[in-house]
Amino acid sequence: MGFPEKDRRIVRELARQVREIASLPVQDEKRAMWKKLNRLERVRPMVWINETPWDELKGEEELQCKAVDEFCRGVEHNLRWTLYTWNHLRTDMVVDPVYYTSCVFHDTGFGVDRHAVYGHAGASGFGSCDYVPIMRTEADIERIQTPKITPDWEATERTYEKANDLIGDLMPVKKRGLCHMWGAPWDILIQWWGIQELYTDMVDRPEFVHKGISRMMDALLARLDQLEELGLLGVSDGNHRVGSGGLGITDELPQPDYDGVHARPMDQWGTSTGQIFSEVSPAMHDEFCLQHELRWLERFGLNCYGCCEPLHNKLGILKKVPRLRRVSMSTWINVEQAAERVGRDYIFSYKPNPAIFAWDEWNPEQARADLRNVLGKTRGNVVELIMKDVSTCRNDPHRIWEWCELAVQVAEEYA
Repeated sequence: MGFPEKDRRIVRELARQVREIASLPVQDEKRAMWKKLNRLERVRPMVWINETPWDELKGEEELQCKAVDEFCRGVEHNLRWTLYTWNHLRTDMVVDPVYYTSCVFHDTGFGVDRHAVYGHAGASGFGSCDYVPIMRTEADIERIQTPKITPDWEATERTYEKANDLIGDLMPVKKRGLCHMWGAPWDILIQWWGIQELYTDMVDRPEFVHKGISRMMDALLARLDQLEELGLLGVSDGNHRVGSGGLGITDELPQPDYDGVHARPMDQWGTSTGQIFSEVSPAMHDEFCLQHELRWLERFGLNCYGCCEPLHNKLGILKKVPRLRRVSMSTWINVEQAAERVGRDYIFSYKPNPAIFAWDEWNPEQARADLRNVLGKTRGNVVELIMKDVSTCRNDPHRIWEWCELAVQVAEEYA
């Protein structure tokens, strides 16, 4: 394919290292543990980290891409990310002996541009944003359009062939459809609506709110239908994130009638969340959010619910979610109430507070104590610890390295 020889050598050496790691027996051990967790069987608390501040880590030598060719640099970046994570942020990650390429498609979107005033962004690119409300009339709601999905099979095949030519003799290259997506309508809609406006409208104009969320769900479901009909979906039983939780490795997907070619939503994990409803009652969360999200969640084989909203007092309404398997719990929950109400019905997906990395002084003993406190209160649950939303480590990657190591040590204490 005409890649520079130096670039080939760089990428192939990284691929060889990843292949060796992927062949270690521990990979099958970890897969078995994730399968047990996802079946709600007792297994020691699983630990995983994602959404790390890569902008603060980009100075690390191990992450420096050296290839010149754009395609080679893309593959190199992926391989270096895997190796860096394995070497320093390992937790309970799994390394597959496969390099995946994605199906390429174009999405026209929902036809509404957000109006935002951006605040200060830190070194990692995280910052604040004030959205200007633009959904104030029924005519505004009508502006939400159905996305049009157009596959690009030539680009899909071209990407696959290039990756296969570059490293295919070192590890299998496989094409994979879209195997995970969020169905979180309010995460999109709130950027057009406004938080204060939504909270007022739920009281003063409830039918207006229902019309808005119904229109958004219609668009999301039409997009899902197109992805399925066009053959752009993949089975989501593998080494990928599920919603705001852990890995989706499971032997309960795909469905027994899967034909081996045409994946359906029922062969996937589904996810949704009502983060913006963290301060409303369970009844209002149900009325203006969950009852609409059920149209999405009923399509999927297994489901995960939640992200940054505290759900310890909303487990009652979540019982209506079909095939709910994982509930993502904010760090702001009442852990005792959550543990009692989750029981053994769902995976208790707990998110430790990432602010611990932002303190002036790194305090690993406090991090250890925080984890012990939570795991001590959730002994009767099936638990995973998911560290995410890490916006800064104060330019000290060793803080994250040490957390990963001590988190697994604490999890082993509660095996």
